[in-house]
Amino acid sequence: MIIISDEHRKDAMGCAGHPIVKTPNLDALAARGTFFGNAYTPSPMCVPTRAAIATGDYVHKTRNWDSATPYDGTPRSWMRQLRDSGIDTVSIGKLHFRSGEDDNGFSQEILPMHVVGGIGWTIGLLRENLPPYDAASELAADVGVGDSSYTDYDLDITAAAENWLANKAGSKSPWAAFVSLVSPHYPLTCPQKFYEMYDPDKVDLPVGYENRNPPEHSELKNVAEFFDYDRYFDEQKTREAKAAYYGLTSFMDNCVGRILTTLEASGQAEDTVVIYVSDHGDMMGDQGFWTKQVMYEQSAGVPMIMAGPGVPVGHRVNTATSLLDLAATAVDVIGLENDAHNRACPGVSLREIANQPDDPDRTVLSEYHDGGSTTGTFMIRWDRWKYVHYVGHDPQLFDLKEDPNELQNLATERPNHPETLAALKEGEKRLRIICDPEAVNAQCFADQKARIAELGGEEACLTGYQFNHTPTPNEQARTERDDLSEL
Repeated sequence: MIIISDEHRKDAMGCAGHPIVKTPNLDALAARGTFFGNAYTPSPMCVPTRAAIATGDYVHKTRNWDSATPYDGTPRSWMRQLRDSGIDTVSIGKLHFRSGEDDNGFSQEILPMHVVGGIGWTIGLLRENLPPYDAASELAADVGVGDSSYTDYDLDITAAAENWLANKAGSKSPWAAFVSLVSPHYPLTCPQKFYEMYDPDKVDLPVGYENRNPPEHSELKNVAEFFDYDRYFDEQKTREAKAAYYGLTSFMDNCVGRILTTLEASGQAEDTVVIYVSDHGDMMGDQGFWTKQVMYEQSAGVPMIMAGPGVPVGHRVNTATSLLDLAATAVDVIGLENDAHNRACPGVSLREIANQPDDPDRTVLSEYHDGGSTTGTFMIRWDRWKYVHYVGHDPQLFDLKEDPNELQNLATERPNHPETLAALKEGEKRLRIICDPEAVNAQCFADQKARIAELGGEEACLTGYQFNHTPTPNEQARTERDDLSEL
C-alpha cells in the first residue's frame, strides 16, 4: 500500500528531526521500518510528477512536461501491470491524471481527483513571455483557521480507505492500494484542533528570513517574479502560514494513522508493505520562495518511509532515492517480473535499496519545465553534492554536507576552487549520461507550442483555467452543474 500526500516537505516530521512538527503516526511507521533520508521528486510540480510515478520514468521520457499535459494512460503504468496480472489494484483519492475515462491501470478509482476539465493549468504553458499570474495573492489570503474543501476531501478519502481495507479483512488474494491525500497542500486553512497545536509566535521563521533578498540567479528571478507569493507575507502572516502548514501536516498524519489502524484491525498489517511519500515539498518562505517549482531541498526533496515484510526495522538509508523507484518497488513486492517498459526505467526497488549498504554514488534526477520558468531546469543529486543545470543560464552547486540550507552557491562563491570545478564537471557529466538537456529543452518547448495551439492559442491558455489549486471532485461537479444550468 502506498500512501501519498501532497506538498509535504521532507523535514516536517518528528522522525526527520523537526523540533516542532507533530507526526506520531509517521514516526511510528518509521520506527517499525526504514526511513529514506535523501528522497526526491522527479519534478517539483504535481502533474508531471504523478505521470512519472505512474510510469516509473523521467519527465523528459514521458513528455508530461507540465500541469496542462497530464498522464492519459500511456506509457503503460505499473498499476496496469499489476491489475492485468490479476492483482486487485485500487486508487483512493487524488490522481491528477487526465481523466477516469482513460485506462490509468486501476481496477477501481475511488473518489479520484483529476485535472480540471481533462486539461489542467494552462497558463503554465506560456513560458517564452511569462504572463502575470494574478492568483498568487490567494495563498496568503487563505491562511487561517477552519475547514476547507481539501480537508473535507481528505476526510472522505480516509473514510473510503478505511471502508475498503475493512472489506479486505480475511482476504487471501493479494491487492495493491494507492491512497492519495491532498494535505498539507494549500489552501493554508487548517481545522482548529490542529491549528491550535502550534503557536504562530513560536514557530520557526523561514531559512534566510532575516537577510532575505531577491534571488540573484537569473532563472530563479523569473520563477520568483511569476509566483510572486512572498510580497503578500509580512512576518505575522508568515508565522500564521507556517502554523497552518504544520497543523495541516498533523491533520494529514492523523488521517494516515486512521488508515494504518484499520489495516491493523483487518489483520493484514504484518503481511503488507506500506510506503509513505509525498509528491514534492513546499518552500514555505525559505529563501523567499513559497510552494514548489525550485530545486532547493524543501521543494525537490520528499519524505519517504517504508515498513513491512522484508524491510529493515529502525533503519535509515542515505542512498539517494526517487519517486521513480515506486514502480520497481510495487512490481518487486507483488512478486512479478519487470516488463519491457519497467526494465528500461531508472527505478530500483526500495526494498532492495533498504537491504544494501548505502551507495553515495547513486545519481537521482529532478527536472522542471512548467509555469514561471523560461528554460529547462535539471537537478542532479549524488553523494554530498547537488548540481542544478539551467539551459542557457549559469549552474548552481551546493555541498549539502557543509551547507544543508543551500545558502552558498559554490558555482558563484567559490568558482575557481578545485573541489568546485571537479563537482561542477562531475554533475554535468552525470546529467548528460541521463539526457541531453539542450535537446530535452528544445523538445519540451516544441511540445508546449503544439499544446498551446491545440488548446486554441495563447489567449485561450490565459483565459481558460487559472487557479491556485485544483478543485476537488465535488467542486468540479458543482461547477459543471452550474455551467449546464446556464445553458
